[in-house]
Amino acid sequence: MRTRRTVMAVAATVSLIAAGTSAAGAAPATTGPTTEYTVLLEEPGNRDFAIDAVEAAGGEVVRSNDAVGLLTVKAPANGFAEKVSASSAIVGAARTKPIGHAPAAKAEKAKRDNVEKENKTEKPNKAPTQSGSTAGMDPLDGDLWGLNLVRSNIARAKQAGDKRVYVGVLDTGVDGSHPDIAPNFNNELSRNFTIDIPNDSDGGVFDGPCEFRGCVDPANWDDGGHGTHVAGTIGAAANGFGISGVAPGVSLVNIRGGQDAGSFFLQPVVDAITYGADIGLDVINMSFYVDPWYMNCANDPTASAEEQLEQRTIIATVQRALNYAHRKGVTLIGAGGNNHEDLGKPRQDTVSPNYPPGHNRTRPVDNATCLNLPTEGNHVISVSSLGPSTNKADYSNYGLEQTSISAPGGYFRDGLGTPWYRTNENLILSTYPRNVALAEGAIDDAGNITEAGLAAGVKKAVQGDKVGYYQYLQGTSMAAPHAAGVAALIVSQYGKKDKKNPGLTLAPDKVEKVLYKTATQRACPNPRTVSYVNVGRTPEFDATCEGDAKFNGFYGHGIVDAYGAVTRGGQFL
Repeated sequence: MRTRRTVMAVAATVSLIAAGTSAAGAAPATTGPTTEYTVLLEEPGNRDFAIDAVEAAGGEVVRSNDAVGLLTVKAPANGFAEKVSASSAIVGAARTKPIGHAPAAKAEKAKRDNVEKENKTEKPNKAPTQSGSTAGMDPLDGDLWGLNLVRSNIARAKQAGDKRVYVGVLDTGVDGSHPDIAPNFNNELSRNFTIDIPNDSDGGVFDGPCEFRGCVDPANWDDGGHGTHVAGTIGAAANGFGISGVAPGVSLVNIRGGQDAGSFFLQPVVDAITYGADIGLDVINMSFYVDPWYMNCANDPTASAEEQLEQRTIIATVQRALNYAHRKGVTLIGAGGNNHEDLGKPRQDTVSPNYPPGHNRTRPVDNATCLNLPTEGNHVISVSSLGPSTNKADYSNYGLEQTSISAPGGYFRDGLGTPWYRTNENLILSTYPRNVALAEGAIDDAGNITEAGLAAGVKKAVQGDKVGYYQYLQGTSMAAPHAAGVAALIVSQYGKKDKKNPGLTLAPDKVEKVLYKTATQRACPNPRTVSYVNVGRTPEFDATCEGDAKFNGFYGHGIVDAYGAVTRGGQFL
């Protein structure tokens, strides 16, 4: 078994530093315009005492998340966080959307898209002609090399997923009307925990104009496209149309915590996790990190007093939510991240804080007290990303400390020296909302694929009055849903009825054990240090694989295997 750094040591440091902060002189007066804060109570905490402390610091409680002891508070912009955090009943406070000062629009979103949509910023090569779809599967499944790599194509003959297994997609939303999503989409349980932010606090465009009155999108809507792509990989229906997912028979639930712009802030993320736990979700996929910090550090020497409190509060709050979900029986799957670094030996953080865009700075990262969340949280199965050759993708994070398992996530530059090098087909094809395809110029008003869409490999399926669109993306965001789909198959195969839940249930520790024990082991490459310079990357991307075939920093316990999980998993329970 791997040796994984836990959050416990970080939490201890948070408590010590927070105690020191509280004792350090009088808190400043609260001034400035009203803003919204997330306030975390001590556990166990005196809620009434905490509310008194909030009011004494000039705040007003507007709602609460009792599952993790979280208050949403309106208070003056300056001084409140430090003043309220001095109370022994409170761990800390963080602005729900941090305030900045220098205008810059969508800089961080563009950076993320440059990884996931590399084929749209680089000119792809033309792929060789290939055969059609695999017999017995959906028409476009022949393009899903990831489906074959995790052996979902043969696993479904035994177990295609049970409708009583519920998978939560914590992302930018899910297009519940897409013809491949609709048959498995549970609209009744789906929720949106975000409010659109048209402009950031500097006045730059962020989410853009609200599409719906009140700036809250319906629970079956996705203006980012990311969440719908993830949902399709997990559980697109095997309905003779378009594509099918790894677990094509399970139920998909949208628990949206991400903005249209692709940012994930603390309050909606925690609300989504705890809601998912309360309604009995079996699996939650988390292909993101909690903004505005790529790494949340308990002792950031570059941070202001309020930024310090914010990062400590995020660490403590997210971990409390993860603990709650795990206790409630949720298997938690996280994307390992696209920063091409060993998470046990991280480089300097150059992208934080990323909201408002343009406020990032270079800061040192202390591995002992800095965390990329949620993937480095306790109970989270962290997934690295592979290309079709099974090589680690150039962008994928890795390392003995955090990599749990590996899965297909796409690798545009895979196959150097072959006709497949730099082709769309090296990426992951999945569902694409029509509204996003139109906004991105991949289709025209009539629904026809544009020249730009064709270059990016966008596909269209038509059957009578049904029309569906599909796009290629890459990233650990695409690897995680392959693992989430296999986890859902494990619950489908071995889960039991539970009076407390609407469907089947299987303890997350048991799901994790089957996932790891049935994975296809893959040893480190030889030589162990892989250079990506020959595919156009800088030496910074070079990666060294540590460990053995049973467990290593590139593949973790191995490559997820749907067929092995549903045919051999029972022996590990």
